This record gives sequence, structure tokens and C-alpha cells, in this order.
Amino acid sequence: MIRLKTIPASTGRKRTGGAARRSAGALLVCGALALAPMTQTVQAASSKTAQTAYPIVLVHGMLGFDTIAGIDYWYGIPGELRAQGAQVFVAEVAATNSSEVRGEQLLKQVKDVLALTGASKVNLIGHSHGGPTARYVSGVAPQLVASVTTVGSPHKGSKVADVLGNTLPDGSISRAVVVSVVNAFSSLIGILSGNNTPQNGLGALDSLNTAGSAKFNAKFPDGVPTTACGNGTELVNGVRYFSWSGTQPLTNVFDASDYALSLTSVVHGEPNDGLASACSSHLGTYLGSYRQNHLDEVNQLLGLRDLFSVSPVTLYVNQAAKLKQLGL
Repeated sequence: MIRLKTIPASTGRKRTGGAARRSAGALLVCGALALAPMTQTVQAASSKTAQTAYPIVLVHGMLGFDTIAGIDYWYGIPGELRAQGAQVFVAEVAATNSSEVRGEQLLKQVKDVLALTGASKVNLIGHSHGGPTARYVSGVAPQLVASVTTVGSPHKGSKVADVLGNTLPDGSISRAVVVSVVNAFSSLIGILSGNNTPQNGLGALDSLNTAGSAKFNAKFPDGVPTTACGNGTELVNGVRYFSWSGTQPLTNVFDASDYALSLTSVVHGEPNDGLASACSSHLGTYLGSYRQNHLDEVNQLLGLRDLFSVSPVTLYVNQAAKLKQLGL
């Protein structure tokens, strides 16, 4: 069942048909790769900088959510986009599952957005596993998608997922235990966020490792670079593709999640955000690398980030402005 929730300017969050609920812990994705209901956010715009022609749909990553216990996954991002004139929806797909399963869930929500707004297309912005999830929709229904922008998405696989897979061989007790724990945690996230979608931690792992990503790219190649760290084709089948990523795992000593991401960063052997390398994050036109880690990319944890680097919120507003200039 799809639930659409409206947010007035005065309170910042209010759901139609239910009490307000917030997001809790993007804290969640510390050791993992970071809606289902869907959230429409509406706020009196202070400018039209980000007023895109088509609605923006934000797609969370692995172990992601809409809101839990007072903290938004996209911390401060939807509100600022709204303030700059954008019409924003926050999707909720499974916290853990394959790119294809999550993609089908997202496709249903995109159709709901189009029915609600009367728009003919949407602009999809996906973080982490939200990137391949969005690419699935643009691959199977390009006529519904104006653009796909991905942030810190491991399009060619994450070495963290590779290491986890190698240390948890098929059929082993350790693999079964870890998968059970991840599924249980994912289900808890779903319960707390009001999303009862079935979870599949193994499906997520197999989608995010190098082998799984290669199989996905063979089916959905649009925008994927043919070189190791280059640009892909920006315009394919009427859909424009963009990407950016972070390359600094430790950005704020007061953010506990930075230390976990600093540990996972060592397996990459190249610039990365702790969970995805910059080169693996390239899709379509690559817009740049920033001093951000995997959680900074969605302004987590609670806005703790490198204070001497561009704000993550600003990057989303700038991308919306770019889409507006392109007539999207």
C-alpha cells in the first residue's frame, strides 16, 4: 500500500492520514552500503532555484528509510529543495533486497507520483544502493524518467561487499547467521519507519558486489562508463544520467560513524567514501568528488560533516538547479 504524506511549511513534517513520524538513525548504515510508502513534501518556496519541471524522487540506499524516531534519512535535504521550489517525494523501498526487487517497488511508487501530480516523468536521485534501484526503473520504463542522479552508488560493485562475500562462503554457518541478523535489523528498520516490505540481506549483498553489479550492468548498461574511471553517456533513451561521490571517510571527529567508515575504507585501495569507491560511483556525467563519506552524502550523521567542504544539501540544490536549466 502506498501512503502519501504532505508537509506544510509551518511544521516541516505532517502526514496525510497519520501522525508525524521522523527518521531515526541514518546511523544505521555505518557498516553497510546506504520507500513501500512514499512521502510528498510541500512547502512554500522562498525561491525557484530548484523548481524542476518534473517531481524529484529521492531513493535511499541499503538499510535506508524515510524517517525514524525524529531523524530523516535525507537530513535537511528535502526541506531545502522544497524551500527552493522543488516538488519532492521520498520513496521507501526495502532496506535490504536485490536491485531488481527494490526497483520494482520504486517503479510502483513512481507511477503513484505521476498519478498524483499529473506529471509525465520524474527526476530520480538515488544514494548508495538507491542508484542501481533508480537505474532499474529508467531501464524498464525510460518513458517515465527524465533523469537519474546517483550519489555514492557502487555501480561497478563495492569491495566491502566483495570482502563480506569472501569471508562468508556459501553454505557456511557464519553466512547464515550474518544474513539472519541483517534481515532482522532490516525488518526492525521497516517496523520503525512504517515500511513492512520483505527484506533480503543476501539479495542486497549479491547485488552490491562486483560480480552482481556486472550482471546488473549487462542488463541495464545505460550511463555506465566503459572505462575504469571515466564518464558514461549522459543521454540515453531520453534519460539523462549524472553522478557524484565522496572520497573522505573521516570528516568529523565528533561523528561516531566516521570511525567505522574509516575501517571499511581500507579495503578499496583507491579514493572512496568508506563503502563505495569514487571510480565505481561514476555514472553518466560525473559531477565531482567531495570531502564526504558515505553518510555525509545524505547529510548524516545529523549534519556532522567536514565544515570546510561544500554542504551536502547545497549539492542537491545545485543538481536540481542544473536539471531545471535542462528543462527537466
